[in-house]
Amino acid sequence: MAIKNYTSEADVFKSLGEIQSSLAKHGAKRILIDYDDGGDPCAVSFMMDTPMGTQGFVLPAPVEGTKLAFQKGKIRADENQAKRTAWRNVRDWILAQMALIDSCSVPPDQIFLPFLANHAGETLYQIYSKGRLALTGKMEV
Repeated sequence: MAIKNYTSEADVFKSLGEIQSSLAKHGAKRILIDYDDGGDPCAVSFMMDTPMGTQGFVLPAPVEGTKLAFQKGKIRADENQAKRTAWRNVRDWILAQMALIDSCSVPPDQIFLPFLANHAGETLYQIYSKGRLALTGKMEV
């Protein structure tokens, strides 16, 4: 099965604008676009009020992973298509998460928990994946 949005013609900055709009409508206090050394957007960072206070989140655009998905799916696409697809998928994911916040009364920090960032910009998932966060105990089913 092909990766979602693999034929997207939506410009990266159109997707970023829609992401920023959705975040702002849902109470983001600050929105920042991170750029790589080549000047391309690579992540969106934002701050939102949560039950635990104002928290920061970092959502990267998985361009390299998108290129791998293209290869796996035997999709011929260039670098620009990978960028458009990656950002469109981030946009779609954020819009879906906002729908859960709206319809299920789920707080933003629960939805975006893996992307919760510390003062150094490391996400909770990055800390966990490095073994610096361990959930102890055995889950009973």
